[in-house]
Amino acid sequence: MARITRYQGAIIKDHHVLLLRHQEHQTGRSYWLFPGGGIEEGETEEQCVAREMFEETGLTVKVERLLFTQPFSQPDGYKQRKMYLCSILDGEAKPGYEPEEDASELYGIVEVKWFDLRDVKAWDKDVWGKNVMNEHLEPQVLELQKVLGYQQIIVSTLLV
Repeated sequence: MARITRYQGAIIKDHHVLLLRHQEHQTGRSYWLFPGGGIEEGETEEQCVAREMFEETGLTVKVERLLFTQPFSQPDGYKQRKMYLCSILDGEAKPGYEPEEDASELYGIVEVKWFDLRDVKAWDKDVWGKNVMNEHLEPQVLELQKVLGYQQIIVSTLLV
């Protein structure tokens, strides 16, 4: 099944959003992103998001609503991403797993961390540092802040 859309979850708790850090096995490079992935045959979008959140973070979530859709171009075929607002029903956030064999051979989920949406400037240099592969994260964070009513901060000016 071709995966055209990446379904993602913005898990929000006390003004903080949960992100995952992937680390490439071969190079050691890492990057932060929202949990998510492709839909499986027979799933609704909401079921896909709930499954991905559990697999990647260990959290059982309630998928509240679609927040936004953005165009996205990735070599593996994704053409857009859809971000859903999620609230925690059960569990503790922890690094999960990548069930797709081809992806799990390339990287692993090595960390989960809560980041304050009210103060993006305070996010680790690991997230916004010069040598970090996070060009796909910035537009999502800005849109998330906008849609949820947080002060929009231009992250590009934070890059040093």
